[in-house]
Amino acid sequence: MGAPELSIVLPCYNEEGSLPPLLEEIEAAMARVGRPFEVLAVDDKSTDRTLEVLLGLQRRHAGLRVLRHELNCGESAAFATGFGRARGEIVITMDSDQQNDPADIPALLAALEGVDLVCGVRRKRRDTWVKRASSKIANRFRDAVTGVPVTDAGCTFRAIRRAVLAELPVFNGMHRFLPTMLQLQGFAVREIPVNHRPRSAGRSNYGIGNRAWRGLVDCFAMRWFRRRVVPGRRALPEAAPPGGRP
Repeated sequence: MGAPELSIVLPCYNEEGSLPPLLEEIEAAMARVGRPFEVLAVDDKSTDRTLEVLLGLQRRHAGLRVLRHELNCGESAAFATGFGRARGEIVITMDSDQQNDPADIPALLAALEGVDLVCGVRRKRRDTWVKRASSKIANRFRDAVTGVPVTDAGCTFRAIRRAVLAELPVFNGMHRFLPTMLQLQGFAVREIPVNHRPRSAGRSNYGIGNRAWRGLVDCFAMRWFRRRVVPGRRALPEAAPPGGRP
């Protein structure tokens, strides 16, 4: 396998049961894509056998890189760690619980033509009605406060050009506001429908209690960001002296 053109970033926290089948599905999807890739699995100081399972999976998956956090820092930090180590020009982000379907990766890549970020929108969510309802309310509130429409901010299944991540601020909750911030920086964003599946193993690490208040505060932080944002594309090509370089 040559130098990776695509980097798949997986934040991992207590997902020992989901990772083996997920890696197999990713391999199958990427075989259809036909481009060199790597998978960066970022263990966020799991308390189960996630790290042990990942290290064992490296024997079967040559493109798997295992990154480890010294402390449990959250999903946004795991994504940021993956972004910093990714070698591909395109970064694919997805959850490690098997609810995102790797078979959608070719569609994400095809939709990236002419834009900087493609966001998945879960077409038929396989979550409880409480999660679905709270997510719908949160998305509408977020759009109203930030002034930037994002249909499904909670879906982290995305394809991103690595170059646009260079100036992205990192904070706890960053992954949910990534499409908002990139649009405010002037980057082009497209949304496409993606599959969503029931969780096959483990349990969710998120609920209304550990997201509602922080998400509310973060929305108003995005209003501040909108007033102070610096355009992401601002530099013209390097100027040359008249007649060319000596």
